[in-house]
Amino acid sequence: MRFLHTADWHIGRRLHGFDLTSEQKNAFEQIEKIAIDEKVDGIIIAGDLYDRNMPAEDSVALLNQMIEKLNLTDKFPIYAISGNHDSATRLSIGSKWFKQTDFYLHTKLNQAFTPIELPDTQLFLLPYFELFDAQQYFNDETIKHLDQAFKPIAEKMKTQFNPQKKHILVAHFFADGSTQTASETQLTVGGLAAVPVALLQDFDYVALGHLHGKDALHADNARYSGSPVKFSLSEANQQKGVFIVDTDPVKLTFKPIKPLWDVQKLTETFATLTDKDFYQQLNLDNYYGITLQDTKPIPNVLAQLRNIYPHIISLDRENGYETTIDYRGESGKQIRQKDPMALLADFYQQIAKEDLTEQQKKWATEALKAANDGSKK
Repeated sequence: MRFLHTADWHIGRRLHGFDLTSEQKNAFEQIEKIAIDEKVDGIIIAGDLYDRNMPAEDSVALLNQMIEKLNLTDKFPIYAISGNHDSATRLSIGSKWFKQTDFYLHTKLNQAFTPIELPDTQLFLLPYFELFDAQQYFNDETIKHLDQAFKPIAEKMKTQFNPQKKHILVAHFFADGSTQTASETQLTVGGLAAVPVALLQDFDYVALGHLHGKDALHADNARYSGSPVKFSLSEANQQKGVFIVDTDPVKLTFKPIKPLWDVQKLTETFATLTDKDFYQQLNLDNYYGITLQDTKPIPNVLAQLRNIYPHIISLDRENGYETTIDYRGESGKQIRQKDPMALLADFYQQIAKEDLTEQQKKWATEALKAANDGSKK
């Protein structure tokens, strides 16, 4: 059989305040096309369909449209689980009749032990769970860590193995030996940490979710598909996409997804960044993390750059910030004798790394006047 493995859609996610709906729709359309072109027998979604456990109405509507398109229109079976960002309770609403259209959505630990039986494959859908869930299910309060929980889980799954079939596990956790990026929430609350890869060895393939890069893990039989969209600057150099998983024999093929607007890093001087010959070669609609090589103050630097690069998601300095303000050696009396507005301007320059705007100066002058008038009464 042939499956498409994807995960971590995070519908509703924003990138430093910027709406990612267009990027997510674009990625979905590419996923759908890959599934059609590759003639897959089903689509695996390994958790974190939403970005938060109480998604906004427009996020719910968008995910519903996507699932409806794949499952009801394109007739693809879907094998999905809830992740740590999802609300298992909200996702599970309607799941009892989803199976009528071959839409399998598991949100509870006990569902993981009944495999979905396919012609040559058994699919075990293990949703994200808390340690308390495992303690309750196995009636064992000595379970304190994820590896202690996963061992009996895997053992119980193996009792259901049909030796004539392949065995695929769909799960959402941090696998030992994986690498993370800044956009991922670590699963450490309540003792949930890493699952040793050795505990996954009895499965022919483990389709993982949670980490956003396809290269986060290179186990022989386990992979993260990664997210279809870049969600942080730390993912700038990642190639997004999905895995096509063939079961006989087990074979993985990565299919890339092209971003609508990419996430990029720029490390340049202010003069270079504002040079038309430089920036006209770039896609200015992309999301940029900018590192300035300048050390001297640049008035309203962020506002100036955003006139050219509207989607700046971070701005810092490669070599620190050179300040000409140094009150060391001055007495308190000398400092108090300085003009209050000059002191404020100096302080703001050191903290904000830019000059006060004319409006800010006006507000400060008015506040200073009000304070002085009040002290004379």
